[in-house]
Amino acid sequence: MSWIHSVLFLSLTFQWCVTGESSPEVTDDGAPMEKTEQEALYSTIQGFVGDSWNGSDLYPDPCGWTPIQGVSCDLYGDLWYVTDLTLGLVHENSLSCATSLKIKPQLFKLKHLKSLTFFNCFTLPITIPKEEWINLGSNLESLEFRSNPGLIGELPETIGSLTKLKSLVVLENGFNEKLPTSLCNLTRLKRLVLAGNSFTGTIPDCFNGFKELLILDMSRNSFSGTLPSSIGEMVSLLKLDLSNNHLEGKLPQEIGFLKNLTLLDLRNNRISGGLFENVVKIRSLTDLVLSGNSMDSDDMMGIKWENMGNLVILDLSKMGLRGEIPLGLTSLKRLRFLGLNDNNLTGTVPSKELETLPCLGALYISGNNLSGELEFSRKFYEKMGTRFKASKNPNLCQHVVSEAQQYVVGLKSCMMEKTEGSLVIKQTWSNLKKEDESSSSMGVMVTRHVLLSNGFMWDLLLELSIILLLNLLVC
Repeated sequence: MSWIHSVLFLSLTFQWCVTGESSPEVTDDGAPMEKTEQEALYSTIQGFVGDSWNGSDLYPDPCGWTPIQGVSCDLYGDLWYVTDLTLGLVHENSLSCATSLKIKPQLFKLKHLKSLTFFNCFTLPITIPKEEWINLGSNLESLEFRSNPGLIGELPETIGSLTKLKSLVVLENGFNEKLPTSLCNLTRLKRLVLAGNSFTGTIPDCFNGFKELLILDMSRNSFSGTLPSSIGEMVSLLKLDLSNNHLEGKLPQEIGFLKNLTLLDLRNNRISGGLFENVVKIRSLTDLVLSGNSMDSDDMMGIKWENMGNLVILDLSKMGLRGEIPLGLTSLKRLRFLGLNDNNLTGTVPSKELETLPCLGALYISGNNLSGELEFSRKFYEKMGTRFKASKNPNLCQHVVSEAQQYVVGLKSCMMEKTEGSLVIKQTWSNLKKEDESSSSMGVMVTRHVLLSNGFMWDLLLELSIILLLNLLVC
């Protein structure tokens, strides 16, 4: 290369460095962001972050070489538009929301938005604008309000105009009114989560249109009334959580039509009928939680538990159940959690049968009227640890073996008595005072009262003989 070419090359290079930089609105691809779109984005974020935030200086090319955390863009024609917007401190480098914020109307000018999320932004009381949601209806597929205690009032009726929504998550906010009936228009939803608010009123009877819905979570609210029969028409539903509400009445038989359902959680409501006869028709269930509802039937024995062989979690606690623990539960070979505590169950515990469940890792039978002797093996107690509870059963006892006692807390110990050639079980508290026990250093316990049919004097003689023998063994 001659010196003339060298000078020319250096001259052109210098000129590019000085005057040939890309415009702030042009991305690495050479395509600019639409000007009105860019201004609307800056104004929207400023309303949430604070007036001191200057987006044009900090992020001159938000869809290109100066991206904003929580903002994603797509190319439409030759221009970039915002398609995903997350407001709130989701990640460490996300923009956190100010305590006093504004929902500016420019938000609703971002007409290419597919996903919009508000996370932990609204801490002071504020209501959502009602009028302009329809402007986002042509593209928005996901709308989420997460952990915003200051969001109060109602979901605006205009939310129902977002007919392309596939996911609506309204989780742990302060909404405290009835649901808008326009929610019934959102028939493309695959996920509807309304949990952890204070919604009131009844559950809308319009589920017949939700053929694609996979997840419905309306737990931890104040919904009342009965479940609508249309709930059985959500044929694709996998998860249904209506726990911790004030629902009452009988469970509709149509719930048995949910053939793909894997989780059903109805705990802590006032449902009083149809729990077993309708639910057992759903053979796909893996998680069934009915605790805290009142049963109108005393008997679990007639249920064909073998039809629910996919169950992994079964919680039937605090339901007022009566009768015996059904042996049919031992057909649930995938079961990991069984909660039967705080009922009125009677009879003996089918220890050996329950121990055959290969996956069982938690068993709760405390707070009943069970009787007799627990016959679980030491291996079972070791496997369960603190996940086995059997206390508060006045007539239930355990073996007087120290290995067992360290696993079963708050349960009486069984003491064997011989009377007229037959063995009976006598119960005594495992924490009896030392002066009421005779035991060796090996932990073997001997009762003070061994009754024989030949007379009470043999009682004392036999006891002294046993104590002497134990002392010899220790020595």
